[in-house]
Amino acid sequence: MNDLISIPCVLMRGGTSRGPFFLADDLPADPAARDQILLSIMGSGHPLQIDGIGGGNPVTSKVAIVGPGSVPGTDVDYLFAQVRVDEQIVDTSPNCGNMLAAVGPFAIEAGLVAPRGDTTLVRIHNVNTGKLIEAEVPTPNGMVSYLGDAAIDGVPGAAAPIALTFMDAAGARTGQLFPTGNPSDMIDGVEATCIDCAMPMLLLSAEALGVNGYETASELNANVDLLNRLEAMRIRAGEMMGMGDVRRQVTPKPVILSAPRNGGSLNVRYFMPHECHPSLATTGAVGISTACISAGTVASKLIGLKSAPVTLILEHPSGHLDVRLQCRDGKVVAGILRTARRLFEGQVFAKPTKALVCAA
Repeated sequence: MNDLISIPCVLMRGGTSRGPFFLADDLPADPAARDQILLSIMGSGHPLQIDGIGGGNPVTSKVAIVGPGSVPGTDVDYLFAQVRVDEQIVDTSPNCGNMLAAVGPFAIEAGLVAPRGDTTLVRIHNVNTGKLIEAEVPTPNGMVSYLGDAAIDGVPGAAAPIALTFMDAAGARTGQLFPTGNPSDMIDGVEATCIDCAMPMLLLSAEALGVNGYETASELNANVDLLNRLEAMRIRAGEMMGMGDVRRQVTPKPVILSAPRNGGSLNVRYFMPHECHPSLATTGAVGISTACISAGTVASKLIGLKSAPVTLILEHPSGHLDVRLQCRDGKVVAGILRTARRLFEGQVFAKPTKALVCAA
């Protein structure tokens, strides 16, 4: 008899991220036991995650756990887990908007949501932040379609479009758009915006950090002095934002901003938090765009204060990401186009652990 634990799993690409999707009922309810299983599945603690299905990079070491909606007016719950590559750490404090793009298709094909016409609206409750996101999933002939003409930078080829609308994303973690009480503060002698909108972030000017902001992700990842400085500033920002000691958390995320070069609104380098994202996190894009329409932030000072409704084009290392901000019922909502693809389904295997024995 196989002495490994077998769990139903679907591997999916969501936006510019990739990872396994699980039904909540197929994993332990106890968080400690669940996290031990995820660490084993992903192979964390090794730079290549050679003993698991993680891809050796933060954008491919992510997990989505989906179940029936627990909040009135929602269809499904979505718990996101960022599984560290190099350390045995599972962080469920943030959301991931790229993986979010695959939640709707997964939920429909898992039978959690019935298809409704050519486009199915899936109302998603993000368990991490308590926020609501609407996903419009193409379902011609009552089936999820992954093929189409929509293209997003950072992913080769084209696929069916999935429209995401973030409903009132402000205060996703701390309950406040500006947790320090200010649109900007001084950290390590540098003006910084500590913002919590879809994702807690630390926004910084590239010029103030001694870089131009147009470096490639690889070039920034090789700048050890910059990475060390960003980490020290991130830890200080976490304290100022009321998040405590964030050394073992992936938030807040440092973001370096500069003027656009290719016809966009703003140039962005987003860190995850210890290496530069090859493109841009969807949740990060929501928060950065919100900073552009907020007076006194590093972003709005850099490019000039914008106002909703507006479409902001954020340039990143792989191209650009567009965010549409508009007002609905007195609140700002953010719309982003993403794509997703189902890669394989089957059983994934985890090693038994002491945590699982105790939970049994």
